[in-house]
Amino acid sequence: MTIPSGPAADTMASGTTPTLDGGTRVTMTPHQRVALLVLLTAGFTLAVDFSILNVALPAIGADVGFALENLQWIATAFSLCAAGLTLLSGRVADVLGRRRVFFSGMILLGAASLAGGLATGPALLLVARVGQGIATAMVVPSALALLLAAFDEGPLREKALGLNGALMAAGFTTGAVLGGLLTDLLSWRWAFFLNVPVALAVLAIGPAVLRESRPAERRKLDVPGAITVTLGLSALVFGLSQAAEEGWAAPSTLLPLAAALVLLASFVLVERRAAAPLVPLQTVRRRAIAWGNLAGLIAFATETSLVFLLTLYLQRVLGYSALGAGLSFAVLGLGTVLGGLVGPRVIGRVGTRWAMAGGFLVQAAATAALVLLRPDPLSIVLLLVATFVGGVANLVVIVGFTVTATSGLPAEEQGLATGLATMSQQIGITLGIPVMSAIFTARLSVDGPTGPEPILASLSTAVAVNAVLCLMMGVLLAVVLRRPAAAEPDAR
Repeated sequence: MTIPSGPAADTMASGTTPTLDGGTRVTMTPHQRVALLVLLTAGFTLAVDFSILNVALPAIGADVGFALENLQWIATAFSLCAAGLTLLSGRVADVLGRRRVFFSGMILLGAASLAGGLATGPALLLVARVGQGIATAMVVPSALALLLAAFDEGPLREKALGLNGALMAAGFTTGAVLGGLLTDLLSWRWAFFLNVPVALAVLAIGPAVLRESRPAERRKLDVPGAITVTLGLSALVFGLSQAAEEGWAAPSTLLPLAAALVLLASFVLVERRAAAPLVPLQTVRRRAIAWGNLAGLIAFATETSLVFLLTLYLQRVLGYSALGAGLSFAVLGLGTVLGGLVGPRVIGRVGTRWAMAGGFLVQAAATAALVLLRPDPLSIVLLLVATFVGGVANLVVIVGFTVTATSGLPAEEQGLATGLATMSQQIGITLGIPVMSAIFTARLSVDGPTGPEPILASLSTAVAVNAVLCLMMGVLLAVVLRRPAAAEPDAR
């Protein structure tokens, strides 16, 4: 049981509007619209932060004294904290209050971003990126939990989740474009400074429209579980990051992955014996939660890794600049926004099961079409069409994943559900690129990097694997995520 409180606690109920046939249509109240705007702004900003510095890394290294081989730490420091702490932060939000954790994260985001923009040496820049990563782990699951608290289960919540998914996915693409523009026209420092006014605006408006939810009874935090899962997820993310840089057989990859396996196995054992577990295992075993999160992980892994592969195609085969390659993904960004808008309608017609399964099948077809890419400049037309269609389908899956993974749970476990969903998203983003990079590199080492043709052949192999993953996930969801038993929440 949770107790709503705060200035907007009694103003968040949805309104109704008469329809021409004499019925009623549920509509958002003004408070819900402003609350949604605040939460979407925060989520979009943090999604942009995942990719905004990638294009600017060489310029950052030159300005603050990073050696070329250490530039990866600018991204890795962020990812380690964002993914490693997200599950813990979601559970802490359940205990201390989602709004409190959300606003604390926004304060940290503003301070860390200001420090990053002013950094003149590697140490302060890394501290700033760690701060941004911790802020992301605090804000994203708590923002999603606040969104769920603002909307009852049904069409309005699905619409809000669709908009949230669309802007989050568009943020990853926008970050690459915006990073290039800011670096070329102003300075990479503005990639940090832009977060400061956003954080201030959210902190100024949010308290008036976001309601708090706190547990009726204060629960003890599962400290052993928190330590093992945080260290385990951090080791996993670090191992995956090293795989992208050093290869899968490198000791710097194998050792942290082995440590992650041991720590996460220990976490399961700890949770079985804990009186108040961080993650109740009966919750994770629920079919909708387990398969919904797996679908989200695959959706983010396949789409973000596809962007990586197509960036190689645009730059190494067609000869595009980094900025030109980033701008080419604007069509993908439009597709993700459209997918977020139509996703709730698709779910309303066919249910989350078939929305996710169908979305993966369409994404698989669109991705498979990219195997036909050639060195011909006209192939850009095929790339734009296929990424647009795939972007729409991918967001339908993501909306379905979010609805499935956060529905049917008691209010006091919404932070847990959103923490799991956010963790799946961030692990997917981290996992996809090193896996596809390994496939690309393995094929390239066989053919030999003698020109565009071997590179294109290697890319085609990785793209084909990407399409097969989408196809397999779509078929699995259609078969496994059938209507559950009465004891489980309806996955439709």
